Formats: sequence, structure tokens, C-alpha cells
Amino acid sequence: MKDGRDNAAFEARLEAAEQAAKAERPETAQKQAGSAQRAIELAMRLGVEMVAAMVIAVVIGWGLDKLFHTKPWFMILMVPVGLVAGVRNLLRAMG
Repeated sequence: MKDGRDNAAFEARLEAAEQAAKAERPETAQKQAGSAQRAIELAMRLGVEMVAAMVIAVVIGWGLDKLFHTKPWFMILMVPVGLVAGVRNLLRAMG
């Protein structure tokens, strides 16, 4: 077997490698946490953008139906308009 001198050098290198790995972990974890948080924020924003566009379109359609006494034609007509506006907002937010 080898003498104790080689074993001590190995232990010293092993300890240095473990310290370096511990020093790198918090930075990586913070970057991953920040990235995950940004992804969640983007997903929430996209969901709100889509729902808001649909709600606004339906409310406008409902108001036009009340104004012109044409239930439910304007509301039905405004649903695809709201869908297109929502998708447009999503694409604009992603780009």
C-alpha cells in the first residue's frame, strides 16, 4: 500500500473539491429559482392577458346587444374577436 503522505494529499484535494462544489451550489440554485420565478410570472401574465381580452369582448358584445335589442348576436360575434385579440396579445408578450 501507499504511504500516508499520498493519502493526506488525496484527502486535501478531496476537501478542496468539496468546498468548491459547495461554493458553486448557491449561485446555481439562485439562478434556477430566478428562472423558475420568471417563467411563472410570464405564464400568469399570459393567462391574464387572454382572459382579459375575452372578458372585454364579451362585455362589449353584451352592451351592444342591450343597446340594439339583438340578444345574443353581438355577444356571439364578439367572442372570436376577443379570441383573436387575446392571441395577438399573447404573441406580442412572448416576442
